[in-house]
Amino acid sequence: MKKLIFPIVLALVVLSFFSCGSTKNVAYFKNADSISLAASKGLFDAKIMPKDLLTITVSTTNPKAAAPFNLTIQDPLRSSGSLTYSQGNLLQYLVDNDGAINFPVVGKVNVAGLTKRECETLLHDKIKPFMAENENPIVTVKMASFKISVLGEVGHPGVFTVETEKMSILQALANAGDLTIYGKRDNVMLVREDANGEKTIHRLNLNDANLINSPYYYLQQNDAIIVEPNKVKAQNSAIGQSTTLMISAVGILTSVASLVVNILRK
Repeated sequence: MKKLIFPIVLALVVLSFFSCGSTKNVAYFKNADSISLAASKGLFDAKIMPKDLLTITVSTTNPKAAAPFNLTIQDPLRSSGSLTYSQGNLLQYLVDNDGAINFPVVGKVNVAGLTKRECETLLHDKIKPFMAENENPIVTVKMASFKISVLGEVGHPGVFTVETEKMSILQALANAGDLTIYGKRDNVMLVREDANGEKTIHRLNLNDANLINSPYYYLQQNDAIIVEPNKVKAQNSAIGQSTTLMISAVGILTSVASLVVNILRK
């Protein structure tokens, strides 16, 4: 009977080995104390792209002067059988494939490739001639469709809206619940689409602090982050369906062996 114990224990040890995750390469930015971050200096400004949705507000000292530029969508409301309309929300502007919006009074304005501040300055200059000389309109532009996607080996995959129009890859992963122990930290995939619709794939190493100096540290609208599973997860997936059968087989063999030993003893 003692001879049967060794192979059984060995089988269980092998199963345990494959089911345990490796802790190697788990830490982020392992070389952070040995690199220069001078190249990362500067504030990030997202640039407007085709298919972006913009909310544009024009403010003036005389509200009537700004009214033609602040179009609203009225929402119908029913009360006691009568139809009324709420004040509504500001009309949002979809940037077309040519990178332009059709702004009230002014007409077609090309805004693709501009930062929010540059777009505000451009619209201010377009609007000013239509107002009294003493009016100095304040134009506020906000990207209403800045979203990124995080998929794969993370705690909570999904699509996330970026209210501040600025998000680093670390912030995106934090919003998604961080990588699981099975996620590849040294080979994270970033899928990016430029203003011309061209898609590119970039491989990022979260173990290397030089990522902070990279042009991919801050995300652009519609970026997709994909965290692939490591070898341990792949091995677990490969043996996952057969693990129960193997354990059952070991149990059956143990029972049969015990039965044979008992018979031989008689």
